[in-house]
Amino acid sequence: MAEEAVPAPLAVVAGSAAELIDGDGGTVTAYEALLDAVVRWARRDRAALAEALRPVVERWGGVHQPRVRAAARLLAVVRCAAGPVEERAVADRREAGSWLETCQHEAVLHVVGARIAEICGWLRHGETVPMLLATPSRADGAVDPYDLVMRLTEYEQEGARPGPADLGQALLRCCGGPADEDVVRAAAELALPEGPRIAAWLRAGGLPQPGAAVVREPGAPQRPSRRYGARVGRRVLVGTEPLDGRGDFPRRFWSLFRGFEPLIGCNHLLLGHRERHAAAALPWHPEIVAARLLTEVAATADQDGAGSPEFLPALAQSPGPAGPAVHLALAYGLGARPDADREAAVEALLVLAAQGGLEGVLLGGELARLVLLGTLRLPVVTESLARAAGAGAGAVWPVLAAMLPGLLAAVQSGAVARPHVPLLALAADCAQGCAARGTVAEVDALAARPGSAQSVREARRLRDVLAGRRP
Repeated sequence: MAEEAVPAPLAVVAGSAAELIDGDGGTVTAYEALLDAVVRWARRDRAALAEALRPVVERWGGVHQPRVRAAARLLAVVRCAAGPVEERAVADRREAGSWLETCQHEAVLHVVGARIAEICGWLRHGETVPMLLATPSRADGAVDPYDLVMRLTEYEQEGARPGPADLGQALLRCCGGPADEDVVRAAAELALPEGPRIAAWLRAGGLPQPGAAVVREPGAPQRPSRRYGARVGRRVLVGTEPLDGRGDFPRRFWSLFRGFEPLIGCNHLLLGHRERHAAAALPWHPEIVAARLLTEVAATADQDGAGSPEFLPALAQSPGPAGPAVHLALAYGLGARPDADREAAVEALLVLAAQGGLEGVLLGGELARLVLLGTLRLPVVTESLARAAGAGAGAVWPVLAAMLPGLLAAVQSGAVARPHVPLLALAADCAQGCAARGTVAEVDALAARPGSAQSVREARRLRDVLAGRRP
């Protein structure tokens, strides 16, 4: 992909800045394009850039900040671009000691924030680079290794050095496997000191996928109290194993390489961290992102957590493999209380299915477990799955087929009072819509009961559909 020599006109840059900051920060493509344009214009004509962006800054005078984190980050960059250049010592004092790791859930946004802080530092110091290295090549946040090497070649030609955070983010966005050998060779031939490290990273295929473990919060399930609100012992979470290589990255990246222990609490409310830009920071590792932010996604289902609907579709669009953390995030989303979050979860389910990444057995099993724990309400989940089935019965049937055994077994054991008729009806409709065949022992047992209860009738209809008989 050839780089444009001339950035977008300043009027376009200023208009985009105003729109994105007044909104939610925009899509990954729009957000990253604005950052890159500001950096390019700062090198080309800093005075003209400052003049163009000054009206945007004046709209957000004083201490006013956008409510959305992505928009607030863009405003910080725009303020630095429109402001005066400071002496290095002044800026260094401002930035020194400004970070303290207090919560392992924030690891992904530490990476995002470190890059923004680096860009702001350049703008404050009056330092410039030709372009941003980590600008995505695709809408999902991934950087093509070829694009990265071409950008580094331009850095070399212009005598520039990569920023540690920008380069670190670019590397995390690279590679779903070993890069093409010609690209690796070109990286190794760079005269930049970072060349050998970049070549080794591309040759190895980037950051490895960490091992994961699914755990349930300890304690007996309890209903929320008026005083505390949260349910206890009803969440299923995912931990990840530590990764090697953190020493090559800026210190703010190190949390990402540590093992994640989901049962260790944090000392603050985790709000607003799940966003599309978190998913785009690690497009080849959606499991890391989902595991770190699973507590916040779960809060939409059991604590009326504030919605961030764009997160789940962005997570589903990631090109990296979707495992237990992504599927659990999807499960919580399908049972979320805010309608917008449920709609987003339905979209994410369909996106994941279209990409071939949806594991129906995994999602259905976790949905059944969370329903039986009381974390998710079955009528809400059924409604969400019905919405998804309207667009793709074939994607939903494997999920339902995995849910039914556990839920119907709970009915047989007396743990659940009665079968959920709408779920059985939806299963029969989906099975018929995608011409599913086979047997589900628990469905057959329910269908064999005497009488004409609605649940029995729907079980018989499902049994007949799976047997290829006309219901």
